[in-house]
Amino acid sequence: MENKEYKSGFVALIGRPNVGKSTLMNKIIGQKIAITSNKPQTTRNKIQTVYTCDQGQIIFLDTPGIHKAKNKLGEYMVNVAEKTLKEVDVILWLVEPSTFIGAGEQHIAEQLKDINVPVILVINKIDTVKKEEILVFIDAYRKI
Repeated sequence: MENKEYKSGFVALIGRPNVGKSTLMNKIIGQKIAITSNKPQTTRNKIQTVYTCDQGQIIFLDTPGIHKAKNKLGEYMVNVAEKTLKEVDVILWLVEPSTFIGAGEQHIAEQLKDINVPVILVINKIDTVKKEEILVFIDAYRKI
């Protein structure tokens, strides 16, 4: 019997290196699928995992961090991440809590302007700041 309520879709996890994309994906899936490290740029290719529940499936695409590439490997990794933006149904943009939005985040914001899918901002590592500051960070990103 076919379940017409069953849904599926692709979700990309994007952001600068070391913001916690792989850690978040591992937590959602409930298994350590992607390598996590304090060292930036551990993820070098797109990693796909599938979350399944009674309502459907979500295919998560963990991407390399988007950064200013300094070599061919860096260029390749950024290219993989940016190409993924055009292949998904939803984008989770992970950032760290800050009111300073640097060149890296500005570059990602520019890439997202041409994308016609929902983008959800995820402020990660909020345990490192005071709870009452979170709205200020949300507002800073809302403006871009």
